[in-house]
Amino acid sequence: MSHAQTLIPAQPAPKQAHKPITATRITGYIVVALWTALAAALVAMVVSGWDPEKFTRYGPRYLHGLYTTIALVVISVFFGAILSLPVAFARMSKNRFINGIAYCYVYVFRGTPLLAQLFLIYYGLGSFRPQLETVGLWWFFRDAWFCGLFAMTINTAAYQAEILRGAIQSVPRGQHEAAASLGIHKVIAFRKIILPQALIVALRPYGNEIILLIKGSAVVAIITVLDLMGETRYAFSRTFDYQTYLWAAIFYLSMVEALRHLWGWIERRITRHLKR
Repeated sequence: MSHAQTLIPAQPAPKQAHKPITATRITGYIVVALWTALAAALVAMVVSGWDPEKFTRYGPRYLHGLYTTIALVVISVFFGAILSLPVAFARMSKNRFINGIAYCYVYVFRGTPLLAQLFLIYYGLGSFRPQLETVGLWWFFRDAWFCGLFAMTINTAAYQAEILRGAIQSVPRGQHEAAASLGIHKVIAFRKIILPQALIVALRPYGNEIILLIKGSAVVAIITVLDLMGETRYAFSRTFDYQTYLWAAIFYLSMVEALRHLWGWIERRITRHLKR
């Protein structure tokens, strides 16, 4: 036995404090039980109502709709990111005219529903067919898929511009001054010093915007685009089985969960140098 053990004998572990049963805990248990029962009921309904014939008939259509949804989201996010760059810089411009135009664009497309924007593009621009044919753009705006893509692009560009603007402005001013003191050109300083730091800040908001766009893309089904929701509506119109929408919800939830885990992995990879 060591000298320390002689002077300081071993002490028993402290007793765990008794947690009183409060109304809050009881409410929490009830809510968890209700959600568990609801999940079990949904699983039971899916299993009991499983129809292999419907799955064989409409399964490929669901996969085609899933592909269309993913294509719409990916392409609109890509072009929206490109469009958001000049809009974000215009929002940070000291020129009141340029700043005002960018502000109006962001204000309108963030302040109005995506569905209203989609209708204005698909139905509204259709009223200008002669003018669009004159400039050679009717082939684009007569197609529902292109109209949906265009509406989603300009909508997400407004949100991405504000995300990027906030991220750039969150970078300390000292970073700009340090780059200038070293004689680094503003373009190079922005590309190699400011933008990488801003993207770390903007990463989570970008992920949230993509998730919102995935769920919001369902509105294109209203203008006859056969995305995931469009194919779901088609299947329901033929079967009148509510489970067609349940399967669509499962597909959307799977996409969101996959993106959430992917975004978390990307964030951990990018910010690994910040962890001690």
